[in-house]
Amino acid sequence: MPQPDPQPTDAIHRLIPGPAGRIHLVEQGTGPLVLLLHGFPESWYSWRHQLPVLAAAGYRAVAVDVRGYGRSSKPDAVDAYRMLDLVADTVAVVEALDGRPAVVVGHDWGATIAAHSALVRPDVFRAVGLLSVPYTPPGGPRPTEIFAQLGGGKEEFYVSYFQEPGRAEGEIEPDVRGWLAGFYAALSADTMPAPGAPDPHFVSPGGTLRDRFPDRAPAWLGEHELGFYAGEFEHTGLTGALNRYRAMDLDWKDLADYAGAPITQPSLFLGGSLDASTTWLSDAIEAFPTTLPGLHASHLLAGCGHWIQQERPEEVNGHLLDWLESCGRSAGGDSGR
Repeated sequence: MPQPDPQPTDAIHRLIPGPAGRIHLVEQGTGPLVLLLHGFPESWYSWRHQLPVLAAAGYRAVAVDVRGYGRSSKPDAVDAYRMLDLVADTVAVVEALDGRPAVVVGHDWGATIAAHSALVRPDVFRAVGLLSVPYTPPGGPRPTEIFAQLGGGKEEFYVSYFQEPGRAEGEIEPDVRGWLAGFYAALSADTMPAPGAPDPHFVSPGGTLRDRFPDRAPAWLGEHELGFYAGEFEHTGLTGALNRYRAMDLDWKDLADYAGAPITQPSLFLGGSLDASTTWLSDAIEAFPTTLPGLHASHLLAGCGHWIQQERPEEVNGHLLDWLESCGRSAGGDSGR
């Protein structure tokens, strides 16, 4: 089990200008740029096990606080969190670090941002790694219409639950630490509800997500780790993070010209075999020969949940390094600091 490591040593924190104001990043190492994007509800810190390993292997590893999180800017408007704006943020980081062409790797929402960064700006991103959430090309029905149909009218899917501004915040913010602990546990392999138990991705009528959370902590989440995440969200609140969900229908319009488009750069997918993101989206994984024609490898880690790079850091690091080596090092040179 990984030992508590609240702050990687030798990592440098920086603030750089971004389209929404500022972008906070943490970097370690020198060499070709590997940009790391976190998901919900996390921060740059979710890559703490990858930063030193990538740096030791000769890469400039850079983990950012995505817009709405941590020390990065947090615009108020929902439409400031549309996907093309988040892609613009990733491009701004690469340009500020003189790291073009870069490799981009994302987990959860970060995987979706990474995928669309590679799709929209292949001139900036030479390869893309996706953790937990597989690539699905733009197009199809409006996202909120799809999610509204889940639950069979008896339960509400969490994405629909997140849509109304203030609703989820009212559940989470009175006890950020407790809510985060439960949410992380609900999607971790060693603490997620057993098959047949009420699904924590859904809300009962009049209930909350927290009603279905486990009351025990997963092995990867110690007091140091939980304290770091809780401290970040107790300071920032959750609205910026939740606004990403609220902008999904805007993405549906913005990305219409990319409907069905594949990502052709070298790619990698890593998922957990027990993660709902991989089981629900198994059709997307099966479609990789068409949607990710440059796929190097796709691995499902047996017995792993959603927080893959924290639950199984050694395995994830090994797959990342193998893939990065296969991509070559023809990235922007070492630009220093």
